[in-house]
Amino acid sequence: MVGESRRTTLADVARHADVSLATASRVLSGRGPASDAARRRVHEAAAELGYVPDPAARALATRGGTRVAVVVGGHSAHVLNDPYVGRVVAATAEVAAAREVGVSLHWLPLHDPAELGRLVEHRGIGGVVLVNPTTTALAVVPQAMRGRVAAIGIGSRDVPSFDVDNGAGAARVVEHLLASGRRRVAMITGPPWLPCTHRAAAAYRRVVGEAGSPVRLVPGDFTAARGGTASAEVMARWPDTDAVFALGDLTALGALAALRRAGVDVPGDVAVAGFDDIDFAALSRPALTTTTNPVEDIAAGAATAVLDRRRADPSTAYPSTLVLRESS
Repeated sequence: MVGESRRTTLADVARHADVSLATASRVLSGRGPASDAARRRVHEAAAELGYVPDPAARALATRGGTRVAVVVGGHSAHVLNDPYVGRVVAATAEVAAAREVGVSLHWLPLHDPAELGRLVEHRGIGGVVLVNPTTTALAVVPQAMRGRVAAIGIGSRDVPSFDVDNGAGAARVVEHLLASGRRRVAMITGPPWLPCTHRAAAAYRRVVGEAGSPVRLVPGDFTAARGGTASAEVMARWPDTDAVFALGDLTALGALAALRRAGVDVPGDVAVAGFDDIDFAALSRPALTTTTNPVEDIAAGAATAVLDRRRADPSTAYPSTLVLRESS
C-alpha cells in the first residue's frame, strides 16, 4: 500500500495491478486495447490506492491548452519521420490521455540547442520528453522547467534519464555471434553525436577484444539506406568478415538486403544481427536476429515522471532481451 505522505501516481497503480504503465494508462483513459483481466486489476488497484489524476495535470488541457512536448534532436526535421519517434509519441500520448493532456511533436536542431529554451518558454507547453538529448541541449533547460523535463537518452543533474541498457544489449548480441562460431564481427554504429552510440560501441569493443577478435567499426545513422552502403564498405575493407551487427534494425535490414543482392549467403557466409526488435525484423528473409528495445515502457516512464511531477531516479535503465532468429 502506498503511504499517505505522497500522492498516488499512475506508476503506483500499474505496479499494484501488475501491468505496464502503458496498459494502466489505456485502461484509465478508456482509450486503446487491454484485456478484461487487466482492466479489472487496474480499476481495482486505482480504487484501492485512491488514485485520482493530478488536477494540475488535467488543467494543462482544460484551462490553458498546455501540453506535453516530445522534442527530438537531430540534424534535420527528417528525424521526426523515424519509426522510433512514432513509438515514443504514441506511448507518451497514452500516458497523457489518462490525464486529459495533449501531446505535440517538435524538432530540436543540433546546430541550435538554444531552441529548446525558446520552445519550453511557450505558455502552451507544460512538460517535455526530450529524445536524443545531448549535453549541450540539457544545459539549456530553463530553471523554471526543471522537474518538468525527462530525457530518453542521457540526462543531467536536473533532468532524469530513461533508456534501454544498450551496452548490455549490444554485448549480448556480439557474444551470441562469437559463440556461434563467428570470429570477425563488424559493427555498424549509430550517429557519432549520440551518446548511446558510444555506449554500444564500447561494449562491442570490449567483447571482441576479450575474444581476441579484430575491431571493425563503421558509422551508421539508423537508416536502411546507410545499412546497405555500410555493409558494402565493411565487405570492401574486410572481405573476410563473417558477421555484421548493426545498432538498429532498419540498418541491419538494409545491410541484410544489400549483402544478399551482392550474392552473399546470409547467414551461411555472413551472419547479420540488429537492435530494437521492430515488427519488420521477424518478417525479413531470413528473419533478423536482434535484441529488444522496450520503447513504449521507456517513453511511458519518462512521460509519467513529467506529468506526475515526481522526483525520478537520475537514471533508469531498461533491460534488453536477445531474440534469436535465422539471420545468425
